[in-house]
Amino acid sequence: MKKVASQMKRWVTHHMQLPADVMMDLPRITMIGQLHIYIENHRGVLRFSNEELRLLLKEGQLLIKGNGFVLKTILPEELLLEGTIEHVQFIEKDPANT
Repeated sequence: MKKVASQMKRWVTHHMQLPADVMMDLPRITMIGQLHIYIENHRGVLRFSNEELRLLLKEGQLLIKGNGFVLKTILPEELLLEGTIEHVQFIEKDPANT
């Protein structure tokens, strides 16, 4: 049933030309060079340190690595991270844990 709902959302998004991040509950990530990354539509901070930020997403996690990290803004569904960003990785949700 979830697969059908997901396919329906994709079809509506494509045919009605709606923003995918809104319709499909995807994160919107805006990166300015290696210095700033702005992330909207996350589900919470799992881990934060000077060198790593790990966020919960609807379909997994987002891992950001680098150094000198400072959370400049943090709100329930968005944040602004400053520092030297070296690596951004999506980690898919394990289907066995759904």
